[in-house]
Amino acid sequence: MEVRINDTVLSLHKGDITECEVDAIVNAANNHLWMGAGVAGAIKSKGGTEIEKEAVSKGPIPVGEAVVTTAGGLKAKYVIHAAVMGQDLLTDEKKIRNATYNSLLRADELKLESIAFPAFGTGVGGFPMDRCARVMLDETKLYLKENEDTSLRKVIFTLYSENAYKEFEKVMKELFGE
Repeated sequence: MEVRINDTVLSLHKGDITECEVDAIVNAANNHLWMGAGVAGAIKSKGGTEIEKEAVSKGPIPVGEAVVTTAGGLKAKYVIHAAVMGQDLLTDEKKIRNATYNSLLRADELKLESIAFPAFGTGVGGFPMDRCARVMLDETKLYLKENEDTSLRKVIFTLYSENAYKEFEKVMKELFGE
């Protein structure tokens, strides 16, 4: 499923974010930027430990902020590490919203054309998938409408499970009237 906001296509994809051929993939990180399990573990496993070393050297960062590293052996050029939670491994709507915004902002600062997001905070953070979809899609919609001069042409939400894809699809239909 996809929708267009100004000159940017917002789409959903079911699959492995580490396989995305985009300028940047986003890592749902902790604020110390250690890469353990979930999306972070998959990125480190496929892209190499140098991603984590570079990320950790830039941390800790405030929860809700994002930093950029190279992407090691991944197909993407960059990894944007968005701090969705602190050391307590808890997240909430505000943290997810801020992490989404700051990830988009980092991509624009680098003049990137494409970015792929996972579902923030739904693994280790235990945040409900439907609420995650609503927050992330709504924040992306707001960002793209308020930043008409964005360099981004493709924003992809890459969901690993069928359930995650269906939740995002349902919310996307509600938000965009599809």
